[in-house]
Amino acid sequence: MAESSVTFFAEKLSNLILQEASVFGEVEGQIKLLRNELEWMRLFLRDADSKRIYDERVKLWVNQIRNATHDAEDVIDEFILNMDHSRRRLNNLKCLKCLPTCVGFADKLPFIHELDSRVKDINVMIGAIMANRSKYGLEAITASSSSTTIGEVVGHKEKRAPLVEESDVVGIDDGAKELKQMLMMKEEASGRSVVSIVGMGGLGKTTLAKKVYHQRDVQGRFDCKAWVYVSQEFRAREILLDIANCVMSLSDKEKMMGENELGKKLCEYLKEKKYLVVMDDVWSIEVWSRLHLYLPKEAKDGSKVLITTRNKEIALHATYSEAFIYELRLMDEDESWQLFLKKAFRGTGTTTPELEGLGKTIVTKCKGLPLAIVVLGGLLSTKEKTKQSWKKVLASIEWHLDQGPKSCMGILALSYNDLPYYLKSCFLYCGIFPEDYEIDACHLIKLWLAEGFIQRRGKERLEDIVEDYMHELIHRNLIQVVDQRVDGRVKSCRMHDLLRDLAVSEAKDANFFEVHENMDSAFPINIRRLVIDQNLINHDVSQCLHNSSSRLRSLVSFSGSIIGKKSWGYLQEHIKLLTVLNLEGGFVGHMLPWDIGQLIHLKFLCIKGFRSHVKLPSSIGRLANLQSLDLGENDCNIPHSIWKLKKLRHLECWNCKVSSQSQINKCVNGYLGVEQLTNLQTLALMGGNWLEGDSLGKLTQLRDLALNGCSTTKTGCLKSIAGHTKKTLVNCLEFVAITLGHKTLIVPGRLSFSHHAYLYKLCLEGKLEKLPKDIEFYPPNLLRLWLVACKLIDDPMMILEKLPSLRILGLQDNVYVRKKLVCSSKGFLQLERLVLYGLDELEELVVERGAMSNLKTLEILFCYKMEKLPHGLLQLANLENLSLVGSSWDESIKEIEEAGGEDWDKLRKIMC
Repeated sequence: MAESSVTFFAEKLSNLILQEASVFGEVEGQIKLLRNELEWMRLFLRDADSKRIYDERVKLWVNQIRNATHDAEDVIDEFILNMDHSRRRLNNLKCLKCLPTCVGFADKLPFIHELDSRVKDINVMIGAIMANRSKYGLEAITASSSSTTIGEVVGHKEKRAPLVEESDVVGIDDGAKELKQMLMMKEEASGRSVVSIVGMGGLGKTTLAKKVYHQRDVQGRFDCKAWVYVSQEFRAREILLDIANCVMSLSDKEKMMGENELGKKLCEYLKEKKYLVVMDDVWSIEVWSRLHLYLPKEAKDGSKVLITTRNKEIALHATYSEAFIYELRLMDEDESWQLFLKKAFRGTGTTTPELEGLGKTIVTKCKGLPLAIVVLGGLLSTKEKTKQSWKKVLASIEWHLDQGPKSCMGILALSYNDLPYYLKSCFLYCGIFPEDYEIDACHLIKLWLAEGFIQRRGKERLEDIVEDYMHELIHRNLIQVVDQRVDGRVKSCRMHDLLRDLAVSEAKDANFFEVHENMDSAFPINIRRLVIDQNLINHDVSQCLHNSSSRLRSLVSFSGSIIGKKSWGYLQEHIKLLTVLNLEGGFVGHMLPWDIGQLIHLKFLCIKGFRSHVKLPSSIGRLANLQSLDLGENDCNIPHSIWKLKKLRHLECWNCKVSSQSQINKCVNGYLGVEQLTNLQTLALMGGNWLEGDSLGKLTQLRDLALNGCSTTKTGCLKSIAGHTKKTLVNCLEFVAITLGHKTLIVPGRLSFSHHAYLYKLCLEGKLEKLPKDIEFYPPNLLRLWLVACKLIDDPMMILEKLPSLRILGLQDNVYVRKKLVCSSKGFLQLERLVLYGLDELEELVVERGAMSNLKTLEILFCYKMEKLPHGLLQLANLENLSLVGSSWDESIKEIEEAGGEDWDKLRKIMC
């Protein structure tokens, strides 16, 4: 970790020397000396950082280097902050503009002298730390190649899709069969019963539960199903809300209900259903005591609750009979070896005779624990397949096992210590998210970028480098993929709770971040990153910040804590070097403070989950280093000064309006427009005057574009996107979403997206006169198309079925206002998922023979006039999931059930 701190700061310092040559001119010698010392320190740390766990002397030395690096970074950033304040103070004193330049220089001189003095002190301190190597017998620590260099990162540019779940883990087939019988069998007692899976952490409880939960016949047996993660951070109301969202439709008002009111509503709904609720990772008896009243026993016979837990006492408390407790066993020798081969020798699953003995010895150390085997296999898959390389790993394992009873954690730590420095920070950072949290991959990537964990590789796009980092962590089995995008890239991921425990522990030891969990506990001081835990809900975070120091660089909250004036004031007064401010689930009031512009080092600002009106002050234009602004679903007024932020890469403010620049302001300050944000990768805003002209066409790095309420621009925004040549948007744009507002859009006949080869997702909301019939209008590689509220009178399937690459199609909210949709023979040959949602007039869907031959999922939701199953449904050979919600299908289903045979067998298996 110290190596990564030094490396990231050394690169930052080099960039600053180039960018701020005039600022650092007076102290250039000391700054360059500091940079040179950092380079030497980085070389020695390559080996020392990995050896600190074996030697307390090395650990102390590494910690001192890390602290010195943090001190140096603070000194440099404080100097830049002071110079910025000085420059603005002089600009505000208009009368000084007529005075000589020396007046401005005199104002800056104290800061320059202070910087010179403090950098000299740090250079002396670093020299003493480096001298301690020989003074205290650490000479053996020399620069080595044991830590992977940046050039050795896995360079696979194909975004191959990692497995979402390890559904075929060796040794769980028998368990899956037994557990399935427990869930499906009829009991003497009527109503709901409970089944439990018990086993230690890392044994595969969640994997087993998911393997059974997703089987077709299990899915088809229950009227409604829900899967919720409980974890140690248990909140009853949130669990109830998660269950309710899975099984029923809630209004915004109902989602705000308290625990008791929400629980009663859920209970009344479930009484009429045969339901299955999975409660994964239950840690206390209190969970079941609080929730079981809302999971009614008097439901339809066969209803089940499935619990996974490490504690058998919890299972005994909840389960009707010990016969319904499945205890996971450790893997035997053969099962362990087969799983190890699968992970260590990806693709082949076979080893060489010279490595087999060593491999089996290594597997024995894991003592049958699947997680340890998977992680070790992932580590060895990155090593040379030689005896010498594997012997080193075995020696490290044996050292960890000698340290005490937590041998599993030691084995996991071995994989962490083997990571190259640029991945260690990324891995630890995943620990900031709550236990069992589903992490949005794009959000994580932006955070990694803002924190400075990513090093450039020539002209390669930073976001592409980050995706490579994420894939390497996935292939090492250190994070798990939860969901994927239509193009195979990672959409969301999760960290196993044992690996998260390791990340939190290592982060605390390295002073990387700390999680503050309780208002009554001692507040951590001298930390770089602070995570405010969910247990602090409804507290003003100023109570957490009052003991913090100016070292704090990142403040992350998932708690719903209130960010009031007192907190903002404290942030601005005492924590001026903040780089990341991530606030989710709380309330910030109506306007961010005017002085937020003082946080000039801020790179990442996220305020979402509040569903309120937020107003940004014009000082937002002073955040010159801001890379990402995310306001979620909040309504917001954004000042036109936002266009000053030339380093902005991601602007995600879907419900936000940007104010127009007055003519007076243009004359005084010059023209400001979106085309000046040339680094922009993501743009999500409400339409407005800023869209006029050819502004979008100049954003040559833009990947994702979402425009809300574009009726004022008529067809202008479509023309601006579609009408460009190879040198502009055509080479980068991947996703377009446009909401048209209340006016009807007439798509010009000659408009075409045919040259947008990279555009694979398109979403269009609003009334269309008609859907363009010419296939040239559509992007040639379109994979996902979502149409909403278009009010078409002509069957859109006649056109859309000809799109050659389409895999996902959604028709929502009266996109079509007639009675019948027809999918023609040999149409939709690549389509895998079709969603029909809220088509009020639709009565019939016809699937002709040979149509949608690749369809796997069909969802018909809230189409109330459609009471018959689609004609030709059961001839779809690859259909795996059929979801029917919001209409009465009973008569149609009963006819097939009474007829029996293959049709009924298939329908029963595919119904969700």
